[in-house]
Amino acid sequence: MHVFVTGGTGLVGSRLIERLLARGDRVTVLTRRAEVAEAKWGGRCTSIPGDPVHAGDWMKALADCDATVNLAGENLFARRWNAAFKDLLRSSRLQSIANIVQALAQNPRRSDGSPRVLVAGSAIGYYGPRGDEELDETAPPGNDFLAQLCVDWENATKPAADAGVRVVNLRTGIVLDAAGGPLKLMLTPFKMFVGGPIGGGRQWMSWIHHVDETGLILFALDTAQAKGPINAVSPEPKTNKEFSRTLGRVLRRPGFMPTPAFGLRVMVGEAACVITTGQRILPRKALELGYTFQFPELEGALRELLGRPLPPS
Repeated sequence: MHVFVTGGTGLVGSRLIERLLARGDRVTVLTRRAEVAEAKWGGRCTSIPGDPVHAGDWMKALADCDATVNLAGENLFARRWNAAFKDLLRSSRLQSIANIVQALAQNPRRSDGSPRVLVAGSAIGYYGPRGDEELDETAPPGNDFLAQLCVDWENATKPAADAGVRVVNLRTGIVLDAAGGPLKLMLTPFKMFVGGPIGGGRQWMSWIHHVDETGLILFALDTAQAKGPINAVSPEPKTNKEFSRTLGRVLRRPGFMPTPAFGLRVMVGEAACVITTGQRILPRKALELGYTFQFPELEGALRELLGRPLPPS
């Protein structure tokens, strides 16, 4: 399979490309950082300079690929939210997917007549804050800023689906990876013996090990029945308090020192809502399609990520 990837030099994108190459797929990566791509992969994949936000000659390359994975989008926590940054969060997602969809809609089928595939990034923010309610892919969207952003992000893929492309909207939760992202940020206070829950700790954390995040992307590429929204989360979401206790146990550190919600809002502003609220998400569709999670439960996932195996009994 020849796969076109945007956002390929990011944490998830880099791991995905390594897995694609390891199984013998051809990869073309669109990147604004050609030197980073060259340092990572050398001649093992084809790098095309460009920015998915801006239409350009790079769009022609999609006609030579069997599938596209779009992971482009500005980091939610890159800086404090204001009107200008919210516009950037929207444009980095919506304009990127619009350009990809435009190119795919013009060439929706491979040379053998089978549909091209688009695995398009989305997020569990689609559901909005929902307390203890269990949510699967049939649940309606929320009505806050992030929910509306995800709704618009997914709606932007519809012209490709209407043209005959098989589209998967991957609603990703908290990706756990010791090399970066939320887990790396959590480790510092725990290692300093001041880790613990945020606010009351009752908010749900729907997480996924990076191996299963990339595994689900590969599964979506390969599985003809996969289409529409798929929740990319583990089958066992945890409350923030449970997550903190488990991380403390794995690190052999206390996990009960709370971070007040108001303090977090002072530090990061409106973006704190992503951390102080949550969703209890289930990966029902992935399980029904037959995906097998390699790391379905939290303690095993954390022990693998942090190199902390269970002591011998």
